[in-house]
Amino acid sequence: MSTLRHYFVSNNLDDLELLERELESSGIIRSRIHVLSHDDAALAEHQPLNSVKSLFRNDAIHSGIVGAVFGAFAVIVIMSLVYFMGWQQAVGWLPFSFLAIVIFGFCTWEGGLIGIQRPNVHYKRFEDELDAGNHVFIVELDPAQQRPFEAMLADHPDLKARGTEMGVPHWIFTLQQRLLSFVDRNLLSYKQVRQN
Repeated sequence: MSTLRHYFVSNNLDDLELLERELESSGIIRSRIHVLSHDDAALAEHQPLNSVKSLFRNDAIHSGIVGAVFGAFAVIVIMSLVYFMGWQQAVGWLPFSFLAIVIFGFCTWEGGLIGIQRPNVHYKRFEDELDAGNHVFIVELDPAQQRPFEAMLADHPDLKARGTEMGVPHWIFTLQQRLLSFVDRNLLSYKQVRQN
């Protein structure tokens, strides 16, 4: 089961902060709520708002994956060429395996490097609104959370809907929550040990 990602635009950070608090109090976890803005100073003043991390503002991850796919294709072509030409019989597979690893790594790295210079593919359509001083509110919801969320929106008339798309599968959020819980427990016990 996948989530549904909702996008909204607003120029009122106070209203977005209130909406985020309402969502969290209704049981929607903080990691499913984000605000994207070019005004980082104003966003910092509204500390409860969960801003989009800088790594996700650009397209490094998506472009890195595209680079990895291209690299995997290049590796398949190279290894097939080596096999059909019989070059492995002369020097063995080791140099060609090393070459394959280097090519795959380079393609992935180059894809990520290209992506750092581009806005995230999911957020690119909001560039004009962000440049105009607006903020993008992003929330991912399970199907059961849709109705209560729609009821909350009635209290936020300045929020402008800007579309939806399929979000992250539910199991990824479950793993993320378990990982965060594990880290929090271990960090707390580490701090307790250090204090004693």
